[in-house]
Amino acid sequence: MLIQEQKSKEVIMEIRIQAIHFDATERLEAFIQKKVSKLKQFYDGILSAEVVLRVIKPESAHNKQVRIKLMIKNNDCFAEKASDTFEKAIDDAVVALEKQLVKIKQKARAN
Repeated sequence: MLIQEQKSKEVIMEIRIQAIHFDATERLEAFIQKKVSKLKQFYDGILSAEVVLRVIKPESAHNKQVRIKLMIKNNDCFAEKASDTFEKAIDDAVVALEKQLVKIKQKARAN
């Protein structure tokens, strides 16, 4: 008798990071990977993510802008936030995306 063990496959989300007119540090890229990957717990159907980092008017406050676009089944989600640090802007954008994903999941359940 042959017993086959079924292993659960963890699908790794593709996360593309683009830093405009500067080089993002490995630490910042690791932070982005960690935060954006956690979005999978809110919605299983995330196919990929695009993260764009930009410094707007270097002399002003809240000059670090983050745009995150999630490609999901039958839809896309988008959040854009600006803050004094990229980490804060990423946190804010991820929170906004969490809310969008919860709404999408609730709509899917209602149908």
